[in-house]
Amino acid sequence: MEHVGLVVSGRATAAMDNGTIIEMGPGDVFHIAPGHDSWVVGDEPYVSLHFLGADDYADLPSQRRSQQ
Repeated sequence: MEHVGLVVSGRATAAMDNGTIIEMGPGDVFHIAPGHDSWVVGDEPYVSLHFLGADDYADLPSQRRSQQ
């Protein structure tokens, strides 16, 4: 899933399938292409605003099927 957004607080890392590593922190605008894994870095909660890619972000697979 593709993500475009702005980091409000905290830090996160995204590892792309091609080996590229992206580190994000407060104030960073990001574009994360499909084909990645990501995780929060440190103890501070990670908060970001997603402008693209949040539609199905927290849906369970069963919820996605029922919405289609």
